[in-house]
Amino acid sequence: MTVPSAASMRPSDSRSSSLPRSVLIVEDESVIRNTLGEFLASEGYTVEGVETVAEAITLAHKNDFQVAVCDVQLPDGDGINLLRRLQQIKPDTFVLIITAYATVESAIEAFKAGAFDYLVKPVIFDDLAHKLQRVFEYRQLFFENQCLRRELAQPRQFDQIIGSSKPIQDLQQTIAKIAAAHSNVLLVGETGTGKELFARAIHSTGPMQEEQFLAVNCGTRPVELLESELFGSETGGNSQPGILRTAGQGTVFLDEIAQLPMGTQTKLLRAIEYQESMPAGGSQTYSVQARIIASTSQDLMRLVGDGTFQEDLFYRLDGVKIRIPPLRERLDDIPELVDAFIGRHSRAMRKRVAGATSETIRLLMSAQWKGNVRQLDNAIERAVIMCDGETIEPGDLPPDLLGLGQPLPDTDDLRSALRHYERLHISRVLRQWPDKREAAKRLRLGLSSLYRKIEELDIET
Repeated sequence: MTVPSAASMRPSDSRSSSLPRSVLIVEDESVIRNTLGEFLASEGYTVEGVETVAEAITLAHKNDFQVAVCDVQLPDGDGINLLRRLQQIKPDTFVLIITAYATVESAIEAFKAGAFDYLVKPVIFDDLAHKLQRVFEYRQLFFENQCLRRELAQPRQFDQIIGSSKPIQDLQQTIAKIAAAHSNVLLVGETGTGKELFARAIHSTGPMQEEQFLAVNCGTRPVELLESELFGSETGGNSQPGILRTAGQGTVFLDEIAQLPMGTQTKLLRAIEYQESMPAGGSQTYSVQARIIASTSQDLMRLVGDGTFQEDLFYRLDGVKIRIPPLRERLDDIPELVDAFIGRHSRAMRKRVAGATSETIRLLMSAQWKGNVRQLDNAIERAVIMCDGETIEPGDLPPDLLGLGQPLPDTDDLRSALRHYERLHISRVLRQWPDKREAAKRLRLGLSSLYRKIEELDIET
């Protein structure tokens, strides 16, 4: 039975969460169930009431209840077993157990099973209201602590680089070595891979980390404005120092350097070769001591061949080159990235979103991610906006993203679901490791077994 909802009502207690507060009541005695439901609805809770374990499990699969109030004795089972089932289905649901007899043994059993607290029949409304208030206060602290643990878990040395996959671990080791020297660096990678974050990591772990980090996009400004920003200007009675001078011994990050005009390339080459530059309209040069970190999503060698990028400048930058892997080569980092993005966007929007369902993560890991980490970040931001509960569901993701991934299996059959996941997993590994011997090694399969799986599961290679 469904108890009348009062979703539009809110408790007067200022300590209560501003989010809708939902409670599932599992009680086979209709008088008690309806009475408790009416009281909680009058207090501003959204309430659903059922009388059996089976009904409770069905509702739990469909809805996100923050709290469940369960009787111990039910027609088709008991509240303790239901509690354990709910912990598997919805681990974020807190449970209060109702018992007719307040014994030490029953209390211990309930707490051991994971109950937050218990109530004794006949249930006193004030006792119920007080214990529910305690639940929601604890939930608030619980999720705040989760966010804090997420922040503290990130290593300070690379606090903006999220992920623990082998490509990222290798990249961090490379950055640590390169950062120790004050050499110029070229970052190569697709759009959206986070090249500026890696540039900041090089700066923040280098010997001049206390100096400034200044960034400029080479393709978003007119030539005159760009050159004044880079080299400075002393025209018209106005003096502008330029970031190469302002940075001192710090770092200048030149994003998408392939878009730098040819004339500006010549001036930058001189600044790198002779470690000096002259502002527009000026008569005296100034010393350039900053480290240059440039990035590009294009093939600079091809541009050199086309005559649109200076060969000398290319070799000046290409001496220390780091390739930033696309997201499709580090899919194992997606759960960590999703967790971090949810934490950041939920705090910014003041929404209590704890995470994403396993189905959502599986879908995200099967998408193509042509826009890389930036696209994933945007997708999670949109999902946090659309999310009505405390976990992101597949339906909260951008509709166009859903078309990029493999559809989830529309079946409850375990074998079919496992076969579907096996196909997704093998396809992902083959995309990351096209060499089938290496892919078989990663999958811990024999090469012949991998070929058999490819044929059985109709995997395109």
